[in-house]
Amino acid sequence: MPSSISLHSVSAIAYGFRYRAPLKHTCLLYAHQLHSSHRQKSPLFSSSFCRVLNPSFFTGNSLFSRMEQFWSGSAVNRNRGMTEQLRRYGVIKSQKVTEIMETVDRGLFVPEGTPAYVDSPMSIGYNATISAPHMHAMCLELLEDRLQPGMHALDVGSGTGYLTACFALMVGPQGRVVGVEHIPELVAWSIKNVEKSAAAPLLKEGSLSLHVGDGRKGWPEHAPYDAIHVGAAAADVPQDLIDQLKPGGRMVIPVGTFFQDLKVIDKKLDGSISVRSETKVRYVPLTSREAQIKGTN
Repeated sequence: MPSSISLHSVSAIAYGFRYRAPLKHTCLLYAHQLHSSHRQKSPLFSSSFCRVLNPSFFTGNSLFSRMEQFWSGSAVNRNRGMTEQLRRYGVIKSQKVTEIMETVDRGLFVPEGTPAYVDSPMSIGYNATISAPHMHAMCLELLEDRLQPGMHALDVGSGTGYLTACFALMVGPQGRVVGVEHIPELVAWSIKNVEKSAAAPLLKEGSLSLHVGDGRKGWPEHAPYDAIHVGAAAADVPQDLIDQLKPGGRMVIPVGTFFQDLKVIDKKLDGSISVRSETKVRYVPLTSREAQIKGTN
């Protein structure tokens, strides 16, 4: 059996696994194939694809320890330090994504008392989590060209509202961003979070909105969307989301059951669809509110 790491025990920087389930004893079986030229340099990767972290990663002189020391001080400095670290390790390449992640303080979008700036997913209740920062960064990078000023974006499974707020700042007041989450308590919390963030004016003005709904059906009112992000794994890509994707637009969605791929779906100007796999991931299923709360598919 390949080496594995329990998510609750380690920072997951540069790993393509993103969990929306509670942080139980789930294991990573694959390392994220990030940037091949960079991967060989990173101390987070061993030479084997299935072997995750070097044992020295956990020692007192490890990268994790250095990152923990680096993320001390004020929330602003810690959030900036988190972003700089992701950029240093090649997760973030875009200056725009860097600016957005420095502007939207992750600490406002996680439960009080949790280590907001460690690169790991965190439980937010209701069998859901907020993604690890590296997954947020990856999705922002993949969608950046479709998050230009004035464009429309849909965030399915918006959770605590972090990524939705990032989208809103990228498209600006002339754009439109919609977050859809089927847990009412999370929607109420996400609105409060955004109200404390740099995206608050956009929420007040109405270019950013957060709604209770079944994200599998999208949000037709403000379609078509230049960018669609889905935060849970679909067995098959919902047709409603494909229909609501604008020609020239892009959707990022995890697809599969146990073995999943982060799919990048582009709709060409003639309406045809192209699909490619970005990386291996592990998300909870895109399902009904009742099934999520029960923890079933």
